[in-house]
Amino acid sequence: MFNGSMVALITPFNNGEVDFNTLDELVQFHLKGGTDGIVPCGTTGESPTLSHSEHKQVIERVVKVVNGKIPVIAGTGSNSTAEAIELTAFAKKIGADASLQVTPYYNKPTQEGFFQHFAAIAEEVDLPMVLYNIPGRCGAGMTAQTIARLAKIENIVAVKEATGQLDVSSEIANLCDLTILSGDDSLTLPICSVGGKGVISVVGNIVPGDVKAMTDLILEGDLVSARKWHNKLFKLSRTMLGMATNPIPIKAAMAMLGMSSEEMRLPMTPLEQSQKDTLRKLLKDYGLNA
Repeated sequence: MFNGSMVALITPFNNGEVDFNTLDELVQFHLKGGTDGIVPCGTTGESPTLSHSEHKQVIERVVKVVNGKIPVIAGTGSNSTAEAIELTAFAKKIGADASLQVTPYYNKPTQEGFFQHFAAIAEEVDLPMVLYNIPGRCGAGMTAQTIARLAKIENIVAVKEATGQLDVSSEIANLCDLTILSGDDSLTLPICSVGGKGVISVVGNIVPGDVKAMTDLILEGDLVSARKWHNKLFKLSRTMLGMATNPIPIKAAMAMLGMSSEEMRLPMTPLEQSQKDTLRKLLKDYGLNA
C-alpha cells in the first residue's frame, strides 16, 4: 500500500498564514499527476513552525481533498512522545491512512529510547506507522538493528531511510521485511536496487509524473529503464539539495513555476539572488517553464 512515488508536500503560506486554497490546488495537482501518496506536515511541510492547530488543520484539509483516492501519510512525529501520540490519534480520527514518525530531535535518545518512543505510539494508536530515520536533522538516528526490532510491531509498516548511507538500507533489508522508502531523491534508485519500494520525494512537488515514471519501472523490476529517469532527475534533485536546507530550494522553484509563493517561516530564509538565477536556469534546462 505504501510504495511508489509519494510526495513530501510543502505547506504554502500567504502573509504569515497557511494558504489553504493553494494547498487544495497542490493536492489536486498530485491527484492528476499520478502521485501514489501524499505526506503532509513532514520536514518539507515545515512542521516545526506550524502551531498544533495549524498542523491538525493541514492534515485534515489534505485528507478531505484526497477523499480516499490515494493514501495520506500524515507527519505526526515529535521529540515529545506524548505530543506524537496526540497528533497521531488526531490523524487516525480524521481518516489519515498512516503516520510518518520522525526520530525525536534535539533530545538525542539512546537506541532503547528510540524503541520505547515508537513502541509507545504504536501501542496507543492503531494506525500504520512509517518510521523516519534522518540523523542529519535530528542529531541522532536509529541503527538497522533498532529498526528491525521495531519491525516486529504489527502496525509499524515502513521506514523512510534518509541517512544518506546505502549500507543502512541493505542492513535493514537483510534484518527484516519492513518496506524501505527512500528519503533522498538522488538515492531512490540505489536504495530500491537493494530492496526499497519507493520514495517520499521532495522534487516530486514539481515533477510528480517523472518521479512516478521512475518508481513504476522500479516496482516492475526494470532498473535499467528506471536508470534513465534517475539520470534525468539526478542533477535537478542534487543541485537543489546542495543550494540550501530543504524546503528553501523547492519553495523557490515552485514560486518560479507559479505553483505557490516562496514564503516560509523563520528561521528559514530565501535563496540569494545568484542562487535563484542558478535555479531558474536549472529548471529551464530540465524543460520546465520557469
